[in-house]
Amino acid sequence: MTDYQEEQTNEIAALESIYPEEFSVLSDDPHSFRITVRSEDTGNEEDEIYSATLEFTYTPTYPDEAPLYEVTEDGNVEEEDRDKITEILQQQIEENLGMAMVFTLVSATQEFLNNKVDEDQRVQMEEKRQQEEEEDRVKEEEAQKLKGTLVTIESFLAWKDKFDQERLMAKKKKTTGEQTKKLSGKELFEKDHNLYESDMALLDENDRVEVDESLFQEMDDLDLELEDED
Repeated sequence: MTDYQEEQTNEIAALESIYPEEFSVLSDDPHSFRITVRSEDTGNEEDEIYSATLEFTYTPTYPDEAPLYEVTEDGNVEEEDRDKITEILQQQIEENLGMAMVFTLVSATQEFLNNKVDEDQRVQMEEKRQQEEEEDRVKEEEAQKLKGTLVTIESFLAWKDKFDQERLMAKKKKTTGEQTKKLSGKELFEKDHNLYESDMALLDENDRVEVDESLFQEMDDLDLELEDED
């Protein structure tokens, strides 16, 4: 016949020696106690140390019967994490029923807290990696601005072809503009003397002036002398 009281007393003694600072007795009848569980110290000041407090009360036939347990609010884990720890404890109790199991339950809780620290480290490393990549990208962009674009034969020929096409278009626009430019009267006259004759042809008979050419025929016979003035 199993002596439950003796088995419970022996387990409590073992727990007190394993967790001297974390273990505290709440009651002797029934046996009730509290253990504070902390994540392992990584030695990195930036890593947060998580803690959770577990309260256990032995039932009369423990360990053949599951102990009563609670994840209290005496710690720095959120309610969501306390719920996860409760699920882990329940699973471990079902797997270890019939054996002294509190040490196993405490160890499973500590493993959860250690994993939480590992997840924090992973997130921090990922954020740091993304930040470094962003800084490298900015530096690369600045370097490209200072260095300029590397010219290759292909890029030069493409640029030259585009440049030649733009010049040709500009020349065509200039030529078209000169052809459509309205000329002044003087420019029209200099361009085509026939315009003068065509204008004369348009004069009315009344506008024309008759000139007697005989008046100028004897001009050559005149002996015109210029007298010096004294």
